[in-house]
Amino acid sequence: MQQNGATILLIHPLGYSAKRAGSDISRVANIMPPLGLASISAYLSAAGYRNDIIDCYAHPDSDERIMAYLRLENPPFIGFSCTTSSFFDGARLALLAKSIRPGIQVVMGGVHVSAVKEKVLDDHPDIDYAVVGEGEETLRELLATSEKQRAGVEGLVLRGPDGRAFFTGQRKKLLDLDTLPFPDYRKLTGYPEAYSLPIFNYPKAPNGSCISSRGCPYTCSYCDRSVFGRTFRYNSADYLYRHVLYLKETYQLRHLNFYDDQFTFNRQRVVDFCRMVMENPLGMTFNCAARAEHLDFELLQLMKAAGCWMISLGIETGDELLLAAHRQNVDLQMMREKIALIKKAGIRVKGLLMMGLPGETEASIQKSKAYVFSLPIDDFNLSKFTPFPGSPVYKQIKEAGGTMGTFSEDWEKMDCMCFQFVPRGMELAQMEALFIDFYRSHFQRPRVMWGYVTMLWKSPDSWLRFLRNLSSFLRFVSTNKRMSG
Repeated sequence: MQQNGATILLIHPLGYSAKRAGSDISRVANIMPPLGLASISAYLSAAGYRNDIIDCYAHPDSDERIMAYLRLENPPFIGFSCTTSSFFDGARLALLAKSIRPGIQVVMGGVHVSAVKEKVLDDHPDIDYAVVGEGEETLRELLATSEKQRAGVEGLVLRGPDGRAFFTGQRKKLLDLDTLPFPDYRKLTGYPEAYSLPIFNYPKAPNGSCISSRGCPYTCSYCDRSVFGRTFRYNSADYLYRHVLYLKETYQLRHLNFYDDQFTFNRQRVVDFCRMVMENPLGMTFNCAARAEHLDFELLQLMKAAGCWMISLGIETGDELLLAAHRQNVDLQMMREKIALIKKAGIRVKGLLMMGLPGETEASIQKSKAYVFSLPIDDFNLSKFTPFPGSPVYKQIKEAGGTMGTFSEDWEKMDCMCFQFVPRGMELAQMEALFIDFYRSHFQRPRVMWGYVTMLWKSPDSWLRFLRNLSSFLRFVSTNKRMSG
């Protein structure tokens, strides 16, 4: 099927006013391409549906571009992929689209929409459909069917004859990921230069991102389960190698970050991929995320030989009792031993932590800080715990009615940069002060300071980005000092 004009315009919202983009420290440090939208775009194109992507996060001043596109192309559909914090900006753009093209059909998707389902349509009359879960086939069927047939499309929220929203149910058959075309990176304006990995998290530029699996088999309380449930699927080693080769040959990428939740869950896949890279080198390095229990020294040696530069581990907290209340396989001594193995293999380690989980106390934060500072990690990221819709802990906090802590459910601020939940017995100002103290103490350690000095030759592009955006970093530090003071 070949369409004469565009069938759908796909939008990745910014989430706030474009005037604030330059001062958003998280955006300055990391702009990730909307790989989900790029995958959907490639899938729709293969099915004959012409489409385009406008990424407002990478290009904040996109309102005029969206309006011009709608006037020129007049697509019958416009689709948005939204997180919790960007949902209202998506709803604003949906209203803008209908002011330009009143007959356009608005489709919302993404992790937040998958969690709240019918509420999206019940609260927003300008939104016509919501795609729940994996988006490719549901969206294709939506575009392919008439309005009367859409109640039979699985994974869709739509309005019935009475005007009330209803959900058609989860898709029963999920896609074989090896049958998918590679994401359509060409639709991402300025790719790869318009995007950037976290600062000091890569050795060379240009670099990019890739997702080679979907879902996670674990049931951590703080992770969303609304899109993939507990399913876990992954690309084969052969597909993965061909994908990376495509990125190397097409965009001359020199480093790649795998954004999989569990890159090493299937050990044999990683072994096969690494051996392919060793037999036919790509001249690239890569990062990945893993759980400590899925790592061993033999695997780490293979990964290093294939170009692994850094592994991120979800430590979350150094308080074992607190951690046991929120995830499985809690063993901080095992974590310490696996980090030592990663370092022995010559791979950098990044620790991922969060502050403010239900049950958190000042004592647990100090315990966490002491544990993390005793580890030979090279970098760390401390986020502010946010109970997202779709996570088990969100439901627990809502049902607890304030007995677990205070929850200010302001969707626009639910981006892990603001404390929207304050555990029982803690105060917001106290949490902010402890957060700043954690970061300040980390950066004041001589070993850490020397580690960032070595980035002058290990990741020179990171230092150039840091210096170019020095004013933004200084404003962030100054603002947080005032908040903690």
